[in-house]
Amino acid sequence: MMKRQHIMWALAALCVMLLIAAPVAAADPSGEETIAENPGAALDFIWVLICGFLVMFMQAGFSMVETGFTRAKNAANIMMKNMMDFSIGALSYWAVGFAIMYGTMQGMDWLMGWSGFFLIGDAYDVTTIESWFFQMVFAATAATIVSGAVAERCKFSTYILASVAITALIYPLYGHWIWGGGWLSGLGALDFAGSGVVHALGGWVALAGALLLGPRIGKYAKDGTPRAIPGHSVTLGILGVFILWFGWYGFNCGSTLVGDELRISVIAANTTLAAAAAMLTAMAFTWLWHGKPDVSMTGNAAIAGLVAITAGCAWVNPPSAVLIGVIAGILVVVGVWFLDWKLHIDDPVGAITVHGINGAWGLIALGIFADGTYGGVAGLLFGGADFFTAQVISTVVNFAWAFGMGLLVFGILKMTLGIRVSAAEEQQGLDLGEHGMSAYPYFVATEPAMEAE
Repeated sequence: MMKRQHIMWALAALCVMLLIAAPVAAADPSGEETIAENPGAALDFIWVLICGFLVMFMQAGFSMVETGFTRAKNAANIMMKNMMDFSIGALSYWAVGFAIMYGTMQGMDWLMGWSGFFLIGDAYDVTTIESWFFQMVFAATAATIVSGAVAERCKFSTYILASVAITALIYPLYGHWIWGGGWLSGLGALDFAGSGVVHALGGWVALAGALLLGPRIGKYAKDGTPRAIPGHSVTLGILGVFILWFGWYGFNCGSTLVGDELRISVIAANTTLAAAAAMLTAMAFTWLWHGKPDVSMTGNAAIAGLVAITAGCAWVNPPSAVLIGVIAGILVVVGVWFLDWKLHIDDPVGAITVHGINGAWGLIALGIFADGTYGGVAGLLFGGADFFTAQVISTVVNFAWAFGMGLLVFGILKMTLGIRVSAAEEQQGLDLGEHGMSAYPYFVATEPAMEAE
């Protein structure tokens, strides 16, 4: 044991020495050259960083949604995972992910980047680090999506390793193919703010994790009929929806990457209209289907509408944004039913449908509805058949890459360290089993006994 500790300390000391000894870049770490060459750069920096701060605050929204829509006995565990998603995401994307996504690699730029690790060397530059910060909060968002789908039965230790894999490798590689000058962008595929790069990718990794974990104890009866396992606080869940909606303006509007781009008014309007249309559609749909409007499904639909409009928010017009949202509202309700009743995949918060299915819909919708008024991007309805084809290819690649890598990562973890807590710990609650505490120590929550599968 002591020998292993000595090796770990030696490796840590070596890493610190390498970082300290790294040469200072010939770039612009102070910003003096950048502002001298472009006096308007300050506006762009302020805009992008403030929008990045909004996206960072979306972590609070995800925490509230996931906690509210799961049981009280797992609330502290959900909070811990969301905290780790952001902190681990920041560090792994700083060390490795950003270099893979936006670095350069002679002769291999079509596939991946390979420069700027640890933001040293030429990457020690104000413009590069501004880009790193904005992209880092996106990377952490992709990881957080997985948390809800594997909630209430996933080991905390192995979840951390999966979060590292997402932010250091899975997200950056596909992101490079679209945003870093890789091969999909060469085909003409686009994704303005991340329906595919962030949301569908996170949703398909979540699908792989939920599939390999299996359902929670008592979720399905012996004949396969799903049982409802209500979350402990609709109030927290819907608060999270509104926090996410607010943060999404940073997500979408900030992706202009410049502070003087007037198209942000259209982007903000499209973002709002798609979410509102999806929410209203899901409310009406569940009301007609079940006889009463479902509150949690309606809240999830707002997020689904936001996910769906994210790829095309800058390139479609407001009526198209409403239609995209309407379809997203239908997809989220039908998707949750299909996963639950037909595939028997247990997703406690609906993350797979909200982000995976509607992220894919967002990529396709961009290929259909882009109207050519901004940057010349035209979809199928406006004569852009080749662009539509590129979007379909990107959607298929997104699923194959994210779901395939999700199976690989969670599969390796399952065969080595294990990915699921014991049955006793699951029934007791992960707060006590994984963290030795309760999120609500002065309240006693009782649950009806649930029959195992």
